[in-house]
Amino acid sequence: MKKKLFPFSFFLLLVYLSSCNNNNTGTTTHNETQAVPEVKSVFINGDSIHYVDIGNGDPIVLVHGVMGDYRTWEAQMNDFSRNNRVIAYSLRYGYPNKQILDSAADYSLSQNTKDLIELLKALKLEPVHLVGHSSGAFATLLTTIEHPELVRSLILAEPPVMSLLKNIPGGDTLEANFGKMVFPGIEKFKNNEDEKAAEIFINTVMDDSQYLAKHPQRIREIFMANTVQLKGSMLYPKMGFPDINCDDLKKIKIPVLLLQGDRSPLFFRKIIDELDRCLSNKERVTLPNASHGLEYENPAEFNKIVLGFIDKH
Repeated sequence: MKKKLFPFSFFLLLVYLSSCNNNNTGTTTHNETQAVPEVKSVFINGDSIHYVDIGNGDPIVLVHGVMGDYRTWEAQMNDFSRNNRVIAYSLRYGYPNKQILDSAADYSLSQNTKDLIELLKALKLEPVHLVGHSSGAFATLLTTIEHPELVRSLILAEPPVMSLLKNIPGGDTLEANFGKMVFPGIEKFKNNEDEKAAEIFINTVMDDSQYLAKHPQRIREIFMANTVQLKGSMLYPKMGFPDINCDDLKKIKIPVLLLQGDRSPLFFRKIIDELDRCLSNKERVTLPNASHGLEYENPAEFNKIVLGFIDKH
């Protein structure tokens, strides 16, 4: 596994979409009568990271991506915590953490991975079931490769492991085309038009030009509370991302669940193809009625699939 600075378009794939619901029949909604979990904090790697921690049993750690926070997993917390201990935390720069945009800061995936490793150790959670989505899934994958002793099972929901596209005919074209689509968003960030930039990124990664417009103002507000890491990684990239190859993946022996949406962009599905090819102890499921926003677009099916996998392991 090598460090490599990918073309700028790779940074854009770190977009993660926070807790949204759509109108398909598989969608559940947050129960407003449920108890609001206490938000706690832990000091790791020089800063405070906020998290919620509910339930008892085997620990499940939920890892969102760049434009989310612990609230991303609202539709999972009740179901997952019935028979398990569930921890959902906000990545560095995510709400309600206090880090601000700083040209000297490290917005890299490597930093997120270091934070996850230290969180598991600080809360004495290992070994855990790790559930990650988008760039959060990439961080859980790196954690598993670097510290297999910390992980009991791994659920990967469309991680943007772009280095795997090099093994696919036309993979470079897929990445280049995505970069062209999101480039206007980079310019918006440079001009401090953060909401417009976020809309361009979100709509592109969801492969739906009207995706964000379909959701209420509350959802837009959650996105805008979580643009710092995305903006920082776009404007102040200092570190490349790990170049994961098939040999790295073959070292993983724990059970892995690969999740993809039936309407997700092609490059995510191609990456899942390569993960499926290289991993030995894995299962693969396509979530119906979902694009890249798997756990909040069809949470009922997502919860059923993930909990079924965890129960087996």
